[in-house]
Amino acid sequence: MNKVILVLSDALRYDVAKDNMGFLGHLVEKNLASLYKVTGELPSMSRPMYETVHTGVPSSEHGIVANSIVRHSVKPNIFESAARAGRVTAAAAYYWMSELYNRAPYHRVEDKEVDDESLFIQHGRFYTEDEYPDIELIATAGLLVRKYSPDYLLLHPMGMDYHGETYGSDSSEYRNHAIKQDMWLAPFITEWMESGHTILVTGDHGINKDGAHGGTTPEQREVPLFVIQPNGQGRGETGETISQLQIAPTVLKFLEIPIPETMKHPPIPR
Repeated sequence: MNKVILVLSDALRYDVAKDNMGFLGHLVEKNLASLYKVTGELPSMSRPMYETVHTGVPSSEHGIVANSIVRHSVKPNIFESAARAGRVTAAAAYYWMSELYNRAPYHRVEDKEVDDESLFIQHGRFYTEDEYPDIELIATAGLLVRKYSPDYLLLHPMGMDYHGETYGSDSSEYRNHAIKQDMWLAPFITEWMESGHTILVTGDHGINKDGAHGGTTPEQREVPLFVIQPNGQGRGETGETISQLQIAPTVLKFLEIPIPETMKHPPIPR
C-alpha cells in the first residue's frame, strides 16, 4: 500500500530552494528525484494556501481567502479522502492545520497532541509559535512515522517563513535556514525512501526582500516541488512549471485513493 509524506515548508521560495538545498539538489542531479516549479495560487498567504494545497481548488472556491478566517474546511481534501478510505493520517504542523482539518478554534491543551481515529488528522502534533524549531518538528514527524506508520503524513515547518519575515528573503538568515532545513531533512528522507514512502517537498508561498507575501510577484508565488519516489526513479530538473492545484490530486494518485470531482486539475504524471 502506497504511503506519502508531504513536506510543506512555509515560505520556501523556488530559487532559494534550488540554490541552497544541497541534498535535495543531489537527488535531482542524480535523477533520483524530479523538480518542478510551482506557480502558487493567490493570495500568497498561509492559511488560504494550506487549504489550496490540500483541496486542489482556488481560494475563491474554498472560501479561505485570508489568514483571519478560522473555520473547518468545507471542501473534499487530502486528509478527509484518506481517512474515509480507511487510511491512517498524521501531521506535525502549525495549529492552523488542526483548525482546517480537525476542529476550530484550536485549544492549546486538548488539540496539541491527538490520537483519535474519528478525526481527519488522526495523529496530530501541533505547535503555535512561528519560531518553533524546525529540527524538533522534523524529529516529531520521524517519530510519528515510526510509531504509527501513517499512509499520509504532513510535515509543516515554519522556519523559512519566520526567518523570511524577520530578515527578508535577501538575507543570509533566510538563505542559511534553507541549508539547515535541507540538512535536517536529509537523513529522514533517506529513511522514508527506504521504508517505501513517496516524499513531496514544496512550499505554500514565497516571500520578498521586504519580508512580505500575499501579492502577485514571482518572489511571492513561485515555490518548488521535489518529488522523490521510493524506487529512486526521477526525472531530474524537469524545467516544467505546474499549478499548485495539481498537488492534492497528485498526492491522492500516489495513495491510490479516488480523486474527488472538485479537484479538476490533473495529477502530475509519474
